[in-house]
Amino acid sequence: HAAEYRALAHQAFNIAKVQIDNLAGLQASIKPWAVIADIDETVLDNTPYNAKMALLGKEFDKASWFDWGLQKKAKAVPGALTFFNYAAEKGIKIFYISNRYEGQKQETIENLKKLGFPNADAEHVLLKASTSGKEPRRMEVKSTHQIALLLGDNLSDFSEVFDDRAEGMAHENVEKMRLLFGSKFIVFPNAIYGHWET
Repeated sequence: HAAEYRALAHQAFNIAKVQIDNLAGLQASIKPWAVIADIDETVLDNTPYNAKMALLGKEFDKASWFDWGLQKKAKAVPGALTFFNYAAEKGIKIFYISNRYEGQKQETIENLKKLGFPNADAEHVLLKASTSGKEPRRMEVKSTHQIALLLGDNLSDFSEVFDDRAEGMAHENVEKMRLLFGSKFIVFPNAIYGHWET
């Protein structure tokens, strides 16, 4: 319920909008521009699911997660709809790369469509088929588009270097890539779950 959470989400999308506006001054690329976004806790807010599990004293499990997805009740993260529609109006394609299971694709698309998100279709929603590593899916988008921004709540949403969570590695890599945060990488708050738990 923290108002600070909403403030941080709006702040992240405000920074993302500034970066989209800055594209106008860049040299045109042969490839069209694209934004890559994670879905859960970046585009869609799943706190009702997590709150229910907490009240029941249960951990995440696949069956309850699938049931939540089928309900298509996830709301938009504050500021998300305004930002993504703004980017789409500028001719930028949105690709949603998520580790939701491939079997959840239809209901995920329907949830995004119901809320009015652009590019909510099978071509632009890339879910986990075999591996949780997102680099192959990012490279797939990069083969046809120039990536303007990556948005996510987990460092692995930005680069495969963050897939290695050996002690100290994430901190070290954040420092090495610090200039990309706020310019190419936009991080969203998620105090509920993430790689930091381990």
